[in-house]
Amino acid sequence: MSTERQAILQRVSELAQPIADRLGLELVDVELEGQGGRTVLRILVDRVGGVSVEDCARMSERLSRQLDVEDLFLHRYTLEVASPGLDRPLRRAADFDRFAGRLVEVTTVSEISGQRHFTGRLRGIVAGRVVVDLGQGREAHIPLPEIAQARLRVDPEEIRRTLRRHAGRGPANGWEVRRKR
Repeated sequence: MSTERQAILQRVSELAQPIADRLGLELVDVELEGQGGRTVLRILVDRVGGVSVEDCARMSERLSRQLDVEDLFLHRYTLEVASPGLDRPLRRAADFDRFAGRLVEVTTVSEISGQRHFTGRLRGIVAGRVVVDLGQGREAHIPLPEIAQARLRVDPEEIRRTLRRHAGRGPANGWEVRRKR
């Protein structure tokens, strides 16, 4: 990635963080894809219980005003503000502890024990290394600086357990289970 793109990402993060804080949101990631008039600036936000469309709209509106003042882009771009989704990226050290127990996919910068791709149950961080249970008694201990990309992996069984656990709460608490007739 060019230093210009890195500088833009850094500045957008600096602008987005206080806005997210004021709205009670977690700034998960800032991504910049494409080039020229096809550039997409993607802001991923979250909160405990999930974000709403209204949360994303408020974040987009406020950040858009700041970006207009800063004038970081020499061309048109598209600003997207969204939830990180079920397969959210894990970027910060705290993410690896927060999502311990969840299924993850990790790609490393260089090979560790002959491989760069690891899939398994996240155990958290131990002594500065991300620990992933690979099954069959095997674990990967990955130094944080060696992680090129990490994200949660969608686990259908975990989704079913969560839906069952929340099924009785009803729409007043944000959950509604509809059955086909």
